[in-house]
Amino acid sequence: MTTAPVADQHRLLDIQTLDTRAAKLAHQRRTLRVLETIAELESRLEDLRGAQVEERTVVGDIRREVAKAESDVEQVRQRAARHQARLDSGAVSAKEAQALQAELEQLARRQGDLEEAELEVMERLEEAESRLAELGEQEAAIAADVARHVAARDAEWSTIDGQLESVARERAAAADQTDAGLLALYDRVRERTGGLAAVALYGSRTEGTQLDFSLTELDAIHSAPAEQVVQHEDYGYIIVRMEPK
Repeated sequence: MTTAPVADQHRLLDIQTLDTRAAKLAHQRRTLRVLETIAELESRLEDLRGAQVEERTVVGDIRREVAKAESDVEQVRQRAARHQARLDSGAVSAKEAQALQAELEQLARRQGDLEEAELEVMERLEEAESRLAELGEQEAAIAADVARHVAARDAEWSTIDGQLESVARERAAAADQTDAGLLALYDRVRERTGGLAAVALYGSRTEGTQLDFSLTELDAIHSAPAEQVVQHEDYGYIIVRMEPK
């Protein structure tokens, strides 16, 4: 049979209040609304960064297309320039001059087609680079928003952590004054129930949680010696007997 000083049994209620307060604070810390906002923003950032990777690939591919288009146009220009130089030199026969002139006309048409294709590719590059820049701006804006919310989260966490430290100090002080065996029993019960271990009983009414007692059980509780630690038959809660209010 477990026994403990009545004052220590009463002190369990203070410890229970502190433990309940700590549990609520810890829950509050885990469930701050700002945490959901940060998670949503970080998810958007991840999506944007993925989109940027894809867009950079597109930009890289188009830049290679632009480089090839420019090279193709330059090759035609150089060939036309060489032909024109030969014509201008006067060192070719009439037949050669006619052939060169015909090829120059073909090269001019070819150059026009290539320049048109080059312009189309450059327009696509400009559009892709614009999209990439826009994604970068969106990323910067959301990253700044994340930083702002993280600062708000840290401020709230700091406040809660300060309260948790205060509760922990009060709890430690109360525990130091409490019978070690009683405290160990309290901790075991609390672990088993998920948080609740000590319940105040005023006559036939409990405080903190509603418990039902048979008349026989209630009589046994009140007739037990004051220093005897009484537990609820079904849940194992430590019943701390108090003077009726």
